[in-house]
Amino acid sequence: MKHSLALLVEDRPGVLTHISGLISRRGFNIASIAASSTEQADITRISLVVEVENKDELEQVIAQIEKLVQIVAVIDLTEEDHISRELALIKVAATPEARADISGVADIFRARVVDVHPESMVIELTGEEKKVDAFCKMMEKHGIIEIIRTGEVFLSRLPESAVQTAERERRY
Repeated sequence: MKHSLALLVEDRPGVLTHISGLISRRGFNIASIAASSTEQADITRISLVVEVENKDELEQVIAQIEKLVQIVAVIDLTEEDHISRELALIKVAATPEARADISGVADIFRARVVDVHPESMVIELTGEEKKVDAFCKMMEKHGIIEIIRTGEVFLSRLPESAVQTAERERRY
């Protein structure tokens, strides 16, 4: 099962490497990982989606991550009300005859064409993982040449920051 973990870490070189290495050494799979600066200059937020078999394995992953010196907080948002998005750029084979169909499907998915080449089109799509998957399925008949996906990023819907949530839950 996939679990969405929000990690708040000190903004230092090598932290992402430590986290990914720790998880892979334990034999768990990282489904997606994305890191970015936050509203606090010295804190980086990592959106980590990890695949584990059960709750015990999840607790093991969290406990191991929390032992790292650079970790400020680990928040499991899997069961929390949250918003998640993923960005994808998809390069599709596009004959002149297929362009209208590709553009029509892109419009339905609220995607946008960001580049056109005589033999291809690049479409930008933002949404939940299922939406990106569904769009890719629709583009298969045209031939997907290349695809890049950011992986999932997510925020709690609570009116507080992750730091405030961690403080409230005494994880900070």
